[in-house]
Amino acid sequence: MPRPQGFRYEQRGPDTVHITHHNRPATTLHGPRATQFLAEVETSDPQLVMARWTGNYKRGNERTARDHPRNRNR
Repeated sequence: MPRPQGFRYEQRGPDTVHITHHNRPATTLHGPRATQFLAEVETSDPQLVMARWTGNYKRGNERTARDHPRNRNR
């Protein structure tokens, strides 16, 4: 699985964090979630943490979903 790239975060105020992916807004975290995110991003790989928090990461089932009968003609 390729390593996520292109994520950035900006802390605005004590309890707001904006996360972007390739300069497009991905999510905004407020309050305790923002605090928890900031603590986690300092101790782990920031790109992986931001991918997980935004839900923008591959799950490994893309090929299986593509081959499903209801998705074959798409």
